[in-house]
Amino acid sequence: MLTLPSMWNLIISTLVFFITAWYFNRYLTEQGIPKGITRGILVFVLASLVSWGAGEVADCAQEKIDGPQPAAQTTDGLLQLMKKTDQSQP
Repeated sequence: MLTLPSMWNLIISTLVFFITAWYFNRYLTEQGIPKGITRGILVFVLASLVSWGAGEVADCAQEKIDGPQPAAQTTDGLLQLMKKTDQSQP
């Protein structure tokens, strides 16, 4: 399940991807570069990089607002659960 910070990352990076792809397509059209697979790949890669950067900025901002997120649970919790259900190895 996605947590709230990762949900914001997903929403922001998706919006930034589409806006950036539209902008790069418009810019390349104005420059007279013909549409084709190479141009499509270029737009995709550039929009992906900008989108990734925006997602990282969103994560960084969320971490500064909320503080560091707790670390993932270790296997100790799983071992305790297995002992409680008598499924642990001898």
